[in-house]
Amino acid sequence: MAEQESKATVEEEVEEVEEEEEEEAAGDTGADSTKIAAQLMKNPQVLAALQDKLGSIIGTPSGYIESLPKVVKRRIKALKKLQNEAIQLEAQFYREVHTLECKYAAQYGPLFEKRREFLTGNTEPNDDECDWPSDDEKDEDDKLAVSDGLKDKAAVEDKKEGEEKKEEDAKGIPGFWLTVFKNVDMLAELVQDDDEPILNHLQDIKVKFSDSEPQGFTLEFHFEPNEFFTETLLTKQYTMRFEQDTTDPLSYEGPEIVKCVGCPITWNKGKNVTVQVVKKKQKHKGKGITRTVTKTVKKTSFFNFFSPPQVPEGDNEDDVDEETEALLAADFEIGHFIRERIVPRAVLYFTGEALENDDYDDDDGEEEDEEGDYDEENDPDFQPKAGEKPAECKQQ
Repeated sequence: MAEQESKATVEEEVEEVEEEEEEEAAGDTGADSTKIAAQLMKNPQVLAALQDKLGSIIGTPSGYIESLPKVVKRRIKALKKLQNEAIQLEAQFYREVHTLECKYAAQYGPLFEKRREFLTGNTEPNDDECDWPSDDEKDEDDKLAVSDGLKDKAAVEDKKEGEEKKEEDAKGIPGFWLTVFKNVDMLAELVQDDDEPILNHLQDIKVKFSDSEPQGFTLEFHFEPNEFFTETLLTKQYTMRFEQDTTDPLSYEGPEIVKCVGCPITWNKGKNVTVQVVKKKQKHKGKGITRTVTKTVKKTSFFNFFSPPQVPEGDNEDDVDEETEALLAADFEIGHFIRERIVPRAVLYFTGEALENDDYDDDDGEEEDEEGDYDEENDPDFQPKAGEKPAECKQQ
């Protein structure tokens, strides 16, 4: 009953606004209509009705383009054709960029091969190769200088020799790629606890570019021989499209990944981290006999990365469900990120320096949090006004 009365009130108020608008059309200056409109805008039910109305028209054509004369529409068609020609040049530009990537990949190769040698400990860098400033080394030298002045010199030397002996036992940079993965949120979400011992055997990640059909790139994950699977090389191939989509040519935003193919993994017995065995009891309705059924189900793991969803081809390209489309989009993003950022700048993601550049937007949020956590009771400069009670007293 109350809702009906409220609805009737709103309808009456709306009718008053309509009457006022009619009076304005007849020559009324509308001084009173402004007051009525202001009163209506204070009514939450009227505001809700207006919001619903506005929400229903958002995104709908204004009708402006359709109302233009034919001669103007003809000129717009000419602009679109020019736009298409510009996009074709853009696509050609990206194809040539890809050709340059293939060219320079050969020059990056020796540098990344030397990186692998250092990571695995197969080669020890010489003094010239280690000639790079390090804040950590300076801090360590300062600590030793202070220790020399405060402690017995012999004890300091013994400690230094022990540390050097421990350092000599370390080979390469242990856990390099696993640390990189765990430092990057996008990759850390994929890595599970069972994946970590396997990723400790990962020695290198390479990018191989292809300038022939199909154009694209392949990620190569090189592992040392391990107890988990027989392969030492796992691959993920990405096919890219540099041309426009023929169904919507003006929507072109640059090259895009359209397909990816993983590789099989030959797991050793009991070492497959991508599946788990589930036991379930079943009871026969008629006989009342209970039996245990063993079932193998898929398990979350980084190594599912090498078994991506299949992309339909030809006339079936549009037959991808939303879940598969989302998985493919995430997979494409990860592959692109590994290619563009992780492989070229691996050491900076290992140390975290690359992450500092990625997260610069967080500073503003931290400053806002500090302002929001202000504690007047612990502020020595805070002086309440005369007669003003502390905040605790006000709440009481």
